[in-house]
Amino acid sequence: MMNALTKKLSFLDRYLTVWIFAAMAFGIGLGYFYPGVEGFINSFQVGTTNIPIAIGLILMMYPPFAKVRYEDLPDVFRDKKIFAIAFLMNWIIAPLLMFFLAITFVPEQPEYMAGLILIGIAPCIAMVIVWNDLAKGSTEYAAGLVAFNAVFQVLFFSLYAYLFLTVLPPFFGLAGSNVSVSIGQIAQSVFIYLGIPCVAGVLTRMVMLKFVSKDCYHEHFVPRIGKMTLISLLFTIVVMFSLKGKLILTLPMDVVTIAIPLLVFFLVMFLLTFLITGRMRIDYKRCCTLAFTAASNNFELAIAVAIAVFGINSGAAFAAVIGPLVEVPIMIGLVTVAFWFKESFFSKSP
Repeated sequence: MMNALTKKLSFLDRYLTVWIFAAMAFGIGLGYFYPGVEGFINSFQVGTTNIPIAIGLILMMYPPFAKVRYEDLPDVFRDKKIFAIAFLMNWIIAPLLMFFLAITFVPEQPEYMAGLILIGIAPCIAMVIVWNDLAKGSTEYAAGLVAFNAVFQVLFFSLYAYLFLTVLPPFFGLAGSNVSVSIGQIAQSVFIYLGIPCVAGVLTRMVMLKFVSKDCYHEHFVPRIGKMTLISLLFTIVVMFSLKGKLILTLPMDVVTIAIPLLVFFLVMFLLTFLITGRMRIDYKRCCTLAFTAASNNFELAIAVAIAVFGINSGAAFAAVIGPLVEVPIMIGLVTVAFWFKESFFSKSP
């Protein structure tokens, strides 16, 4: 079945993993051999928002938002069980897991610890849309869950940052960090990385459906713009990796030190969520969406806060940047794992 599925994929889709690693290698090489590229890319910085990365992310998420059947969202928001699981995994288990991983793996490096914690308390509202789409999860539930996480982040991220960075560390014999993050900073990040592509997707669907049928829209228009997601993903990866290419190659052991707890976090959250939801006999599409939502993180917000609070050259900012560098290849691998789960345990799922 997997071979049949692979044959149906386009050339770009079929060798996606190859392109991902090629983009990573190209970005690292670009940053290492041409150090000036970092300054050039950062010259397009507005506040803590990197314009090239923002453009890449917005274009990357626009097609998945354009394919959402928004008329089905009321049914999604009435599914209290799914949102209860999402709240448990994203806002209780994930922050606690990352906190204990951080204080276990880097207790002697408080800034790295802070960067890891910032990643753990920020569930993804951006690239999870892409991973979910690649794994054929529910686009409607993905849209609903990222909307839920976005609102919760705006309201409570500051409280979580204070709790996990300032209050809890002293209980474990570690120094706490003074953190001041405004709701306005978080709301700006949410609007840029979630609001813009979401609004663009909604408007595209509304306008197009005035001229074509739903079947034509989903069978012809959506597949055509779908390639934009993968191309934008590759562009974003090249930009992100080029920004830290030199550091990655000059501080390899620091990268490994940060990468290990991140790897454990991504795998545990993904597999645990799939296990729990599978045991509850939830269908594949929703299990898949919940698992990727639980395992992914809002690295844009984590990086922005780390830079604002600790400085652009801080260990916290470095750790936050390593987050997506580890997350991208891991999530690509987990897309394959999700398909294996579907074939092995969800044979009757649509």
